[in-house]
Order: sequence, then C-alpha cells, then structure tokens
Amino acid sequence: MYKIVVVPGDGIGKEVIAEGVKVLQAAAEVEGITLDLDYMELGSDRYLRTGELLTDEDISFIRQHQAVYFGAIGDPRVAPGVLEQGILIKMRTAFDQYVNMRPAKAWHPYTPLKGEKNFDILFLRENTEDFYMGAGGVLNGKEAEAKMHLKRELYTVDLNLSSSVSSDEEFAFEVGMMSRKGIERFADYCFKAAERLGKDKVTAVDKANVCTSLYGLWREIFDAKSEQYGIPVEYMYVDAMAMALVRSPERFGVVACPNMFGDILTDLGAEIMGGLGVAASGNICPGGVSMFEPVHGSAPDIAGQGKANPIAAILAGKIMIDQLGRPDIGNMIEWAVKMAMKQKKVTADMGGTLNTVQAGDAIAELVRQAR
Repeated sequence: MYKIVVVPGDGIGKEVIAEGVKVLQAAAEVEGITLDLDYMELGSDRYLRTGELLTDEDISFIRQHQAVYFGAIGDPRVAPGVLEQGILIKMRTAFDQYVNMRPAKAWHPYTPLKGEKNFDILFLRENTEDFYMGAGGVLNGKEAEAKMHLKRELYTVDLNLSSSVSSDEEFAFEVGMMSRKGIERFADYCFKAAERLGKDKVTAVDKANVCTSLYGLWREIFDAKSEQYGIPVEYMYVDAMAMALVRSPERFGVVACPNMFGDILTDLGAEIMGGLGVAASGNICPGGVSMFEPVHGSAPDIAGQGKANPIAAILAGKIMIDQLGRPDIGNMIEWAVKMAMKQKKVTADMGGTLNTVQAGDAIAELVRQAR
C-alpha cells in the first residue's frame, strides 16, 4: 500500500490530477496494489478564504505519507510569488527535496526538432542552493551599511556589506551560495542515477569561467565523485549546453545542473521533446517525502473548459510510482502514453480531438491492456 497526498491545487491542476489519479488507479488494479490517497486543499481558494499557505499542521500531515502528487498553483487574484514561495518552495525546503528530476525524451512525432533525433535525457537539478535561496537585498547609498543574515540547516551566514556608493544610487543584489555538503549529496545522487541507468557519463553544467568560486567548488566535488564512482564527468558551460541541446540532444544522458541554470535548461528540454503538455517533474528527497507535478502552470485562461492536456500529470504519476519502487508500473504507464499518442487519442494541442477527461479515459484503458 502506498500512502500519497493528492493536492489538485488551482486552475487546470484540478482537471489533470483527476486524470492522473485515474491512470494510477487503473495501473494499481492491474498490478494488485493499493493506493491510499488523502486529498489536501492547498492553493488560491484556501489562501483567499483563510490567509493560509503551507502551515505547520499541513507539513505534519504530509509527513505521514510517502509522496505528494501535485497539480498546479497560480491564480490572477493572488499576487505573483505568494503561492509559489508560500507553498511550493516552502514544501521543497521543509522536506529537503534537494533534487529536481526532469526527464526529457523524444516523443515522436511531437518533438519540434528536425529529423528523427532520439534522445532520452534525465535532467537533475540541485533544488535548494545556488541563486534561489532568497539571499539578497538592496544597497542604498544613504545608508552606511546593509546586512543580510541567512540561517539554514547546512550553513549559517552573516554578511555585512558596507556601502560606498553616492547618496543618489541604489543597487540590488542576489547572492549565490552552495555548500560542500549540498553539492556532495547532489553529486552522489547524479552518479548513482547514471550507474543505475547504465549511462557512460554525467554531464555537469556550470559557468565556471565567470563564477569561479561558486562553480570551482562544484567542479572540485564532481571530479572527486567521478573518480569515486568510476564514471566520467563532462563539463559544459550553460550557454554551450543550450546550443548543444538544440543541435545534438542525443549525445546526453544524465545532466547535472545547479539550481538557476537547471531551471532554464529543463524548460528548453521540455520544449525540444514536445512542450509543456508532456513535461513532468519530481522534487526528490531520497528516503523522505518527495513531490511530483506536471511542469505547466495552472493556466486559468483554459481552466474548466476540458482543453487541458493531462499527459504531463500522468507522466508525473509515472515518475512518482518509479520512485516508490515500482518502475514496472511506471513502464506500463509510459507505454500507454506512447500508444495514446500513436493512436491520436490526445487533446487538441497534440492534434487530437479528445477533451481532458476523454484523454485520461483512453490512457487508463490502454494501461488495462498493457499486460
């Protein structure tokens, strides 16, 4: 039995997660397993009604489960960043989900790349450090000094910045920080993934020719882990990597990225495989509570119209069941998605004629035929 928290969220999140659950339940029936699903209201409706985002009580409840299956959040009635910071980022931090996993593979004929390029990339993004830590501020020339204090599990930093600018100038700054412990545990995960998948290298992305301190430590640790695991590491500057993903994505297997560059490159990975309609991700805490979601947002402009493509949410469920120790079930779900694409049992954005519920029904029925 697998204990899972289901968070439909906002907009089309509610529609696509319903179809993802439908497909997971079909797979559970075929394989004779039990999914113990607890639904949880997180998102704009509750926030506007109560002012609550992710509370301590919510976190305690989630800790009683093995995974979170998440739809989407975002609502034009709520200022940008409020829900994202107060729910998604807080969840990643509270459960130490330090790996973001984003597969990118060629879903023919939906990939926009010319020719029959076959690629199967596993993007792994460090999810808690780098430039996304909220370590920043504004220097005002009228003040003698600006201070920043950051305290996290892995480090405590006090930073005093003396201002020497003239009184009419103001500067904003964002500090990128990575800890040895944080990089080491992330690199371990990357090399273990390459080992498990039979990949012949790990490609580590950075900008070490400019940010020499930050990514110098990154390279030092990846070199050491490469020697430890006996798997070569290939380094790519982020700008060169962006070009290579468009020209020759088939040359990559496991791609390890720091937080900010990973955020950008994984969206490029989503586009070359067919767009956000097929892009799924996992926020992973090895041995802890992980969270799985489609990459697309809440799309309030099409919510409730049956236009949403459920495949990304279904593939997020596939990643979740993989991580829960049943990759055989994940393979069954992926096969059903491929067959649905081949048979054009898809939504209009992929050239089909089905609505959201019909597309979910079709994939669930294909799962039942998978054996």
